[in-house]
Amino acid sequence: MITSSTLLRRALLADAIFSGVAGLVLTVDAGPLATLMQLPDALLRETGLFLIAYTILVGWLASRATAPRPRVLLVVAGNAAWTVGSIGLLFSGLVAPNALGEIFVAAQAVGTGVFAELQYMGLRRSAGPIMA
Repeated sequence: MITSSTLLRRALLADAIFSGVAGLVLTVDAGPLATLMQLPDALLRETGLFLIAYTILVGWLASRATAPRPRVLLVVAGNAAWTVGSIGLLFSGLVAPNALGEIFVAAQAVGTGVFAELQYMGLRRSAGPIMA
């Protein structure tokens, strides 16, 4: 367990808020958004459902003065992987979004990368064992 720094808690809370909003929008409006961005409906809907579940974990971590370090590391690593995966998706040829879809995927990749960096910085400022 670590004593969460203010930066860590705020970065986790911001991540939870943005992920929760995105999750709800993507789940509820997947069809219209898929048409608008030329991205697969199932990709958007399933991403939204994942984000709703993710929000619960990240929100719980943000609400704690102490948090399990491995779970925080999982969130940081997951955000980093999401960033790389999103960029990879754009170059993979598996989807063919229009310009708006490309901007959407790239913007959320950058945002997720920023959350990963802020959470990592907050984790380093948190009191507790460096390796657990």
